[in-house]
Amino acid sequence: MDTFVFALNAILPLVILVVLGSLLKKSGFIDDLFVNRLYAYVFRIGLPALLFYNVYQIGSLGEINWMIVLFVIAMILFFFVIGLISVIITIPDQRRRGVVLQAVFRANFALIGVPLATGLGGDEALRIMSLVTAFVIPLSNILSVVALSLFSRDENENRISMHALIRSIVTNPLILAVVFGLIVVFLRPFVPVVDGQMVFSISKTFPFVLTAIKWVAQTATPLALIALGGQFKLTVIKELYPEIIQGVMWKNVLVPALSLFLAWLLIDRMPGIRTSFPALVAIFSAPVAVSSVVMTAEIGGDERLAGQIVVWSTFMSMFSVFVFVATFRALGVL
Repeated sequence: MDTFVFALNAILPLVILVVLGSLLKKSGFIDDLFVNRLYAYVFRIGLPALLFYNVYQIGSLGEINWMIVLFVIAMILFFFVIGLISVIITIPDQRRRGVVLQAVFRANFALIGVPLATGLGGDEALRIMSLVTAFVIPLSNILSVVALSLFSRDENENRISMHALIRSIVTNPLILAVVFGLIVVFLRPFVPVVDGQMVFSISKTFPFVLTAIKWVAQTATPLALIALGGQFKLTVIKELYPEIIQGVMWKNVLVPALSLFLAWLLIDRMPGIRTSFPALVAIFSAPVAVSSVVMTAEIGGDERLAGQIVVWSTFMSMFSVFVFVATFRALGVL
């Protein structure tokens, strides 16, 4: 019963806020323009503030467990290769192969991963999630371009330029927030100390700035989930059934199951995995990223399929995340 209640308490707040967003949209209280502005606020202001604030709380770079970062990167690369082999064997349509492959490794860290990490492990899980995001988001973007370009319709059609890719990465607000936070943490040991106090510190010299950042950060999670609910439309295109099922199975079942059980097997061999497990559950259990639809359209994949996989992986994650949370709670790592 304790395991069941723990899983419910972790998942239901997310579900309730997503449902609230959906109800507000259906009732006409909010419209598409409001939802789009809300999503833009969360992505450009709310979540960057949250990520910066949590990275800022790290005492020094020595506290970062780089083994966890490397583990996540290694798993993403592994699933990219396995997924590539799978789509070549099972999907005849060229334009749909890259879309399903993208769904294998690209997750919605911003709207689902961050709130889930917070619910499962509090501030510590959120700090780990924030750090991993700085490395995983660029990697996911690069691999998505590779995945979609491999199977684009024409050799010279709809290819995203390397310049555009690099610009999208270096101007990503989430990445910038984490990098800026890491720079502050890196410089902290070099700040002069007088009478046991640092000469300059944001929290000491400008406490009102840090307080304002904290307040903005606190708006990110609830507004992100409400925005997601406002965008959520559960439809299905029958001709895409096989690819939808394959994409959802990879993202909601195979990737989290294999990654998390491997992490569980390594729990006594790799330092920090036990304390990082809530963040790992959030990282590997999150559904496909909404932004994958935009990239699919830009490069020439089947954007209808991309949208369907986003919707259905998000819907199914409400059940799959519950199962994984309950399972690893029963195993004693949550």
